[in-house]
Amino acid sequence: MRVTTGSRRGGKLEKNKLSFVRPTTDKVKQALFTKLQFFIPDKIVLDLFCGTGALGIEALSRGAKKVVFVDKNYKSIMLTKTNLRNLKLEAEVLKIDAIKFLQKQTEKFDLILIDPPYASKLYEPALKVIFEKDLLSANGIIVCEHDKDENINSEIYNVIDKKRYGNTFLTFITK
Repeated sequence: MRVTTGSRRGGKLEKNKLSFVRPTTDKVKQALFTKLQFFIPDKIVLDLFCGTGALGIEALSRGAKKVVFVDKNYKSIMLTKTNLRNLKLEAEVLKIDAIKFLQKQTEKFDLILIDPPYASKLYEPALKVIFEKDLLSANGIIVCEHDKDENINSEIYNVIDKKRYGNTFLTFITK
């Protein structure tokens, strides 16, 4: 896996040897960030359930002002830190349960990337806390990466777009 574009374009990410981490494919990552390319610069980003850190690192490479990486798994956190260090990037990396992090959070984010393990049923609780605590900035975007079996309720949330890449879906949500 590599950084697809920006200041760290072509930078290699450490090989993911963690069986429980399903990294975003380069194809999906490229499509996601191509759609958001003019939105990312100078934004504050939250990479929730960060895994390898690939999505947040891509945002940093494309000019995000700040990225906060959150995952409860120690090995995922260490992999994210290694990838940041190897690419000479700095960011806040927190080992904490994502929902607990959101419940304690007061800072607003311009972009929130939600990519928990598929079938984890964590999308709804995360979205609920984000909106209850008003953690998304006024013009912010939430992107949920999920499989075909997970449905983000467009009757509850303002789903502005949904894209399919094989069995992977990206659902874009705003206030």
